[in-house]
Amino acid sequence: MTNEPFDRVLIRNRRSRHAPRIDAHDFLLARVAADFAERLAIIQRTFAVGVSIGAAHGLLSRSLRELPNIGLLIDAEAALELLARCEHPRVQADEEWLPFADEALDLVVSGLSLHLVNDLPGTLVQIRRALKPDGLVLAAMIGGASLAALRQAWLVAEDDITGGASPRVAPFVDVRDLGTLAQRAGLALPVVDRDVVEVTYASPLSLMAELQAMAGANPLSGRRRVPVTRRLLLRAAEVYAELCGGPDGRVTATFEILTLTAWAPAASQPQPLKPGSAEVRLADALGVRERKL
Repeated sequence: MTNEPFDRVLIRNRRSRHAPRIDAHDFLLARVAADFAERLAIIQRTFAVGVSIGAAHGLLSRSLRELPNIGLLIDAEAALELLARCEHPRVQADEEWLPFADEALDLVVSGLSLHLVNDLPGTLVQIRRALKPDGLVLAAMIGGASLAALRQAWLVAEDDITGGASPRVAPFVDVRDLGTLAQRAGLALPVVDRDVVEVTYASPLSLMAELQAMAGANPLSGRRRVPVTRRLLLRAAEVYAELCGGPDGRVTATFEILTLTAWAPAASQPQPLKPGSAEVRLADALGVRERKL
């Protein structure tokens, strides 16, 4: 039994299998692409060489290549069927084993793939090493609050039908820890933003079908390796409808997107002041009287 939470081979195979139909189910990635383009457009500098990690079918890169301050942008994707849909330059590469030389890149972007690596701190270290000083990393990940009700529905259904639950809660990073992990990886000035996206579906089964098409089904190594029965599926759908159903019969699904912005350290960046170096007392700045403890 593996100690790694995610089955990376399964994830790659699913991404390959669903590659021909990904365009119909890439609304979250399209949202990330629009957000990244807006962020990068207002940065007054040129990124001569960059890479998109976990590039999928190249949607993110195609959007960013239209910006005047983006130079060469390489797509890096592990699933060959997805990589074939990316424009050149492109390279087959797994997010956990990045093939880039130290200080070779000005920009690293990643759209909704890093939450599925088994060693996120290690991947962030590789990104930091590949960035030139003052290089930028912009990475969007699915947060742990995503589809919480659906996971609850499956737990209830499996307990009702089989008397036990298969692992379904992925160990995704939360908004409080992501910035800390970036700092531990040696990245500077980390900022984490949270975007909550609510989507409605005709039924719970419609939601589950889209998750399958997004290659987003249970990716855990410890999942139960038996086919889902019709009885179990319908019970999970019933519970989900009770939790998230509306008066019109439609159901709501919630996705959380966490976006990390951070920089490779550089001498030109703002540095914290040394303790005791302030020229004005905090009490004076706040207009209060200082009291000794």
